[in-house]
Amino acid sequence: MRTEQDSLGKLDVPDDALYGIHTARSMANFDSAGEPLPIELIYAMVKLKQACAAANAELGLLPVEKAVAIADACGDVLSGKYDDQFPIDVFQAGSGTSSNMNVNEVLANIAGKELGGKLGDRTVHPNDDINKGQSTNNIFPSAIRVVSVDLTGTLLAALDELFQGLEKKADEFSKVRKSGRTHLQDAVPVTLGQEFAAWANALRKAEKRIAFACMSLMELGVGGNAIGTGVNTSAAFRGKVISALNQATGQEYRVAENGIEITQFLTDMAAFSSALKMLAIDLNKIVNDLRLLSSGPNTGLGEINLPPVEPGSSIMPGKINPSICEAANMACMQVIGNDAAVAAACAAGQLELNTHMPVTGTNIVKSITILIRTCIALNRKCVSGITANEDVCRKYFERSAGLPTILNPVLGYDQVAVLVKESLRSGKTLAELVREKELISEGEFSTLLANSTGPAS
Repeated sequence: MRTEQDSLGKLDVPDDALYGIHTARSMANFDSAGEPLPIELIYAMVKLKQACAAANAELGLLPVEKAVAIADACGDVLSGKYDDQFPIDVFQAGSGTSSNMNVNEVLANIAGKELGGKLGDRTVHPNDDINKGQSTNNIFPSAIRVVSVDLTGTLLAALDELFQGLEKKADEFSKVRKSGRTHLQDAVPVTLGQEFAAWANALRKAEKRIAFACMSLMELGVGGNAIGTGVNTSAAFRGKVISALNQATGQEYRVAENGIEITQFLTDMAAFSSALKMLAIDLNKIVNDLRLLSSGPNTGLGEINLPPVEPGSSIMPGKINPSICEAANMACMQVIGNDAAVAAACAAGQLELNTHMPVTGTNIVKSITILIRTCIALNRKCVSGITANEDVCRKYFERSAGLPTILNPVLGYDQVAVLVKESLRSGKTLAELVREKELISEGEFSTLLANSTGPAS
């Protein structure tokens, strides 16, 4: 063990630990969640500190050799070599000070060793060098924004993959006519392809909502220091940090319009989380529909077949369940719950700071990750293998109590209502009754059927 000292006194730290006394104290203080911050959030902080070091060096505030060593240390951490050096629990000091200092200490020790120092000797100082021009109060929320932007690109790609999968099925099933259902009762006809196309369109709208919400996350408060005023920094610091970050990431981040506002309010994050939740809501509806339409095989709707992925029962031989859809249901429920936590945290700011950032960032990262995996699994393990039971769809189309609605313009509502009752009582289809009663010509009836899933041509 090595002994380190801070304002509270001395503490032993493992000899080989890259972290220092602040991290050791935090490890002893916090364990409620039983899990550390997502490593992606740590990486985002490291990217910001790399940009800050470059800016400080350019301004002559940090020796070049230290800036180079810090940049190298950041690269090492971003490579994944030191993931085990970031153990701080999610539920920690509210602004994320514990994790910010964890990052500072690890980077300082890696950089210090490169310059010939020893672990803990502060050849590179965690506060004076690594944290120069920064405060947890702007580094941590900026990191939440950076990691969200990083992951959003992957999410939108996964979402587009699922969109394309649904679009392909919409085209494949475009001629499969079936009964629509409202209130879980027979309704006017629709094609199976139209249902898939509607689902695809919902995802396209969700994609636009997420992309729009993500745009507000491009505004960063880094360099604002404790409350956003920029105290103890150069007037040029913020701009140079953003420039270095953009060069490193290929993004187009911008300096916050008002540093004090962006330190106090996490509303942009709440809006982004809400957009994620809305995608979860839409996905949940889609997979519920898939479960209903595939219900059976003998006593349900049975209009579509989902690809089997595993045996469905430990007691009923041969049973196959919609397992991928059910997993997606639960994933969506978790995202909805995550958003509730984010909203509560974002609403809990007081005066110059919101002190509930770790739970905000953690839940946003988790939601994005869950949605990425869910979209990919849904497309590859479910949607891509769906087939239509066309005979079943045709039977429901012909026998639907909603089909007679197509006669409204010709016979009127009241006469059609009588026809529906007779169909239900006699068991005869609409086509059989129309021909039997000679209500309209065969040609006119055929035209109505042809236009039953859209406006008259």
